[in-house]
Amino acid sequence: MKVEAQVKYVIPGSIAEDAFIEPGDVIELIDGKEFKDILDFKYMTSEEYYVLTVLKQNGDREEIEIYNDCFENFGVEFENPLIDKPMLCKNKCIFCFMDQLPKNVRSTMLFKDDDVRLSFLQGNYVTLTNLKEEDIERICRLKISPINVSVHVTDPKRRVMMLSNPNAGNVLDIMKRFSKHGIIMNAQIVLCPGINDGEYLRKSVEDLGKLFPSIKSVSIVPVGISKHREGLFKLESCTGEKAREVIEMIEPMQREFRKNFDTSLVYLADEFYISAGYEIPPYEHYEEFPQIENGVGLIASLREEIDEELNYADEYENFAFTPKTIATSFIAYDFICECVEKIKEKLPNVKVTVEKIQNDFFGEEITVTGLLCGSDIIKQLKGKIQTDFLMLSESMFKSDSDLFLDDTTLEDVERELGVRVIKTPNTGCGFMKALVM
Repeated sequence: MKVEAQVKYVIPGSIAEDAFIEPGDVIELIDGKEFKDILDFKYMTSEEYYVLTVLKQNGDREEIEIYNDCFENFGVEFENPLIDKPMLCKNKCIFCFMDQLPKNVRSTMLFKDDDVRLSFLQGNYVTLTNLKEEDIERICRLKISPINVSVHVTDPKRRVMMLSNPNAGNVLDIMKRFSKHGIIMNAQIVLCPGINDGEYLRKSVEDLGKLFPSIKSVSIVPVGISKHREGLFKLESCTGEKAREVIEMIEPMQREFRKNFDTSLVYLADEFYISAGYEIPPYEHYEEFPQIENGVGLIASLREEIDEELNYADEYENFAFTPKTIATSFIAYDFICECVEKIKEKLPNVKVTVEKIQNDFFGEEITVTGLLCGSDIIKQLKGKIQTDFLMLSESMFKSDSDLFLDDTTLEDVERELGVRVIKTPNTGCGFMKALVM
């Protein structure tokens, strides 16, 4: 019995609900055959007709015939999303942020996966270094797509050095095979000054561009360096000068891609423009915002959404406009202030104070909002905050919880500061509603 295939949730109106599948049931076989993982399950349940062997909660084993004329998704979520153990990361990347965490962090923060299936299901980025030939063939056969690839550099020797893995040098060959089988990929480059910048960066972008349209997007993000790097590879931060250098290299390449492919293809994280002192590109620059989760185009998106929301400012006139404080990171501070002032022009009753929080937990070189911790917010706002409400970006919290990265909780912040915390979505509508409620 594959206990990993225990049903956690049944989607209303799905084939599974029609088949009377319930949470706690275990799906054991499909057409009398075992399935290895969620990929097998999705592939085998895409047929027009199949038979499930299901172990019900009461111990009965049932054979359930499924007719799927419309080729719909079966409609369940499993207790173990993979129905298998995840593939672990076997790299020792010189820039890995998880190696830069304090020694007393919770164990779940130290778990490093490198599983293509999680890339397909949840959007994780993977290095492809732990794939065996049969894994590659299976991905091509099942056409698992899209896949997000942490490339960093295409030069084989340089990638082996950066990932500290002798299997890291063939990433471009694997991606070419994926491309031939119609698999769509997004690529990521963590820029480490002096390591994979300059001509290494230019060559990496050129190599990836040759795989268009299989390569849907390439993001370039600056390396994050915490204060907990004792005994690790010596890295340099991305300075304003380096940011300008990168922008000036990439912009002509973007123009060339737009000319040839009608897409910029490669996008820079917002941090580059802020560090360089340049304007964030306009909303249209980011097209479909393919890598906004990497901080690529987030500011442009929020700015556009807030401007759009302000077209309906009269709908907010009857809100309470309770005074609030916003706590944000160094890198987002000026943008948040700009948004607040723009909102005040249309809604003068808005009363808000914006506070800049330094990241002492990870170190002052970490300036993004998503890595701010509750302990720093408490320490730096204690006795200073003058409002009853504190707005904090939901990106600071662990997904579906009230836990910060330092194990401080939302309740800790509320208790220590004597405020009510408003978890604020990273959307223009969410920001506006939190501000005026």
